[in-house]
Amino acid sequence: MNELEILNGAVSAVIFQNYENGYAVLRLRCDTGDTVTVVGTIPMAAVGERLMVTGRWSSHQNYGKQFEAEFLERLMPQTRAEIVSYLSSRIVKGIGPKTAARIVEHFGERTLQILEQEPARLSEVSGISAAKAQAIGEEFRLRVGLRQLMEFFALHQLPAELAVRAYKVYGEQTMDLLYDDPYLLMDEELDAPFTAVDRFAIDLGVSGDDRRRVEAGILFELRYNLTVGHSFMPVDKLVMATAQLLGLEPEIIQAGTQRLIRDQRITGSRLAGIDVAYLPALYHAEVYCARRLLEMALESFPQPIGLEEKIAQAALDAGVAYSQQQKEAIQSAADRALLLITGGPGTGKTTILKGVLSLYDQMGIKCVLAAPTGRAAKRLTEVTGREASTIHRLLEASIDQNTGRMVFLKDEEDPLDADAVIVDEMSMVDILLLHSLMKAIAPGKRLIFVGDPDQLPPVGPGSPFGDMLRSGMLDAVRLTEIFRQAQESLIVMNAHRVNKGQLPDLRQRKSDFFFLPCRSEQEVSQTIADLCARRLPENMKIPPDQIQVLTPTRKGGVGTWALNKLLQARLNPASPDKKERQLGEFSFREGDRVMQIRNDYDLTWQKCDGTAIGAGVFNGDVGTVTSIDQSMEQLTVVFDDKKVDYDFQQLQELEPAYAMTVHKSQGSEYRAVILAAWNGSAYLMNRSVLYTAITRARELLIVVGREEIIQAMVANDKVGRRYTGLKLRLQGNAQ
Repeated sequence: MNELEILNGAVSAVIFQNYENGYAVLRLRCDTGDTVTVVGTIPMAAVGERLMVTGRWSSHQNYGKQFEAEFLERLMPQTRAEIVSYLSSRIVKGIGPKTAARIVEHFGERTLQILEQEPARLSEVSGISAAKAQAIGEEFRLRVGLRQLMEFFALHQLPAELAVRAYKVYGEQTMDLLYDDPYLLMDEELDAPFTAVDRFAIDLGVSGDDRRRVEAGILFELRYNLTVGHSFMPVDKLVMATAQLLGLEPEIIQAGTQRLIRDQRITGSRLAGIDVAYLPALYHAEVYCARRLLEMALESFPQPIGLEEKIAQAALDAGVAYSQQQKEAIQSAADRALLLITGGPGTGKTTILKGVLSLYDQMGIKCVLAAPTGRAAKRLTEVTGREASTIHRLLEASIDQNTGRMVFLKDEEDPLDADAVIVDEMSMVDILLLHSLMKAIAPGKRLIFVGDPDQLPPVGPGSPFGDMLRSGMLDAVRLTEIFRQAQESLIVMNAHRVNKGQLPDLRQRKSDFFFLPCRSEQEVSQTIADLCARRLPENMKIPPDQIQVLTPTRKGGVGTWALNKLLQARLNPASPDKKERQLGEFSFREGDRVMQIRNDYDLTWQKCDGTAIGAGVFNGDVGTVTSIDQSMEQLTVVFDDKKVDYDFQQLQELEPAYAMTVHKSQGSEYRAVILAAWNGSAYLMNRSVLYTAITRARELLIVVGREEIIQAMVANDKVGRRYTGLKLRLQGNAQ
């Protein structure tokens, strides 16, 4: 084995930098005069900085001789030339090559000391205002502190991106705090992998049965189960799962659970005679929602004078004749404080919505419309002709500057300024979002929930809409009649067949629903790519940007990752005039269709016409990469009419969106949908997933794959059971 050696020198070029794990390939100009290639975990490497690298020489079959770094010590640049190179590499936002040269000319070799200790003096340099000087100083201190933390994390095999999140929460004290309690990394805001944090804690000397480890494990299990939809865990299952996770006796976990309940870090309750454990926020959300929903269910309003005439006028305005069921639904909206409206495709939910809005207009009732996602809100606007917003925007989501956490400005103290609120796509709303919404509805107001409980449940915890309907305690209109026009659509009829456990009609070739059989995974993916790139645009005049590929799974040859790479190559191939930015195994390219995969309330946007600015980009928003600026380390995406700039370190919030999972498509409707039907986990290949996928298509649905897979999905009606307490609380079966 090669002996360890030490190299000293300055970075002359950064060839590659992975912002996810800190891995870098760089050229080091050694003090001996040689320039060598160094590879390893070197987070945020910058041209001009000095390194003392300990490692071994190796030979790469493609890249030749290189030095593999095992340890390194960073030294700030020393000479004027090194400092100019260092600052010119845009290691600090706001400083480019020209500004760097002016700063170093003014302060010389004391430049970095000035940046860290006296940044206000930067205003002495022409072109730098006092405000810009302060911003540069803050950015420099952030970069230096963050880089040290990333190196510390890399040493302990913790993800580099976790260091960024931890630094935002704990600041310059992060390392000291983690030495005291490594499990601070399990803060829910950090989304850290428990196994990596646990290994880190053990490295720092934490014993296996340390109470900090026990309690962190219990809280992790509760939080982890939120990600699969549970609002709580039965205590016995929580104890056994945590005991298995930590390799400890159940008695130790039971004692830890009782401590956490006593310290009010988790909340104990009884549901239908079973002891259960909640995270406090989930418990309060369920209890509050149950109480408010029952209160609203008891409220009513006097029927307006001339109700029959008003409903007739609404029908006349819309140019429709209401069925008896639709008429009763609109009548219910006239005098109920709370109403649930549910039904599958083609049953007239949109017609009822328009009728209710017309009725409210005639009654002088101020009504606002909302949906869980931006795409669902946009669709609601299109079908009603009224402005709709996301629930988050309706509640005025904001970031608390003290805690850094999202808060809603609309609540019990400052409720919504509306007489009635209508929420569509309620199957997507989790218990926490419902809680925030209910708090913003003042007493004496009206609330209508519209949705289809047979679609997939929310991504977040709970299943409130389904629980409300199943409780039998709230007024609900269940639409069952499929209207004649909808019966002409094979998309609609097949959706209802699937929902009833019947096989869809896969034989027709002259409708809006087609099945294309394939014999191999490769044939499925190639057929999908050809449909998107050639057959649908040429034969049916449907452009690629109006086609959405859906698949139940992320993994495998017909999962989202494989399909996105294939579709990118066909629909947006590489070319010299398109800039790219690598992230993991995918290169974002100018012209790519991308999707935001988490709610980010800090991201600022600007209207493309420059008329307004705001903040907040939400999970599921789909846009197009319009530009990539390598020097500014920035990628720009346009979502509808809003432009958003992403730092390269924020790119983990984006995914390619040529293909997406069925779960991610909830609340959206596309002109054409192509569904991949191939092998996958039984957990994902179920009736609810198939039903949701079919109902996403407006004009055309093409299923590509194996008929046996469709048969298996229809037969599999076992959607994972969720531990939710809202139904029992509505029914009075909770303590």
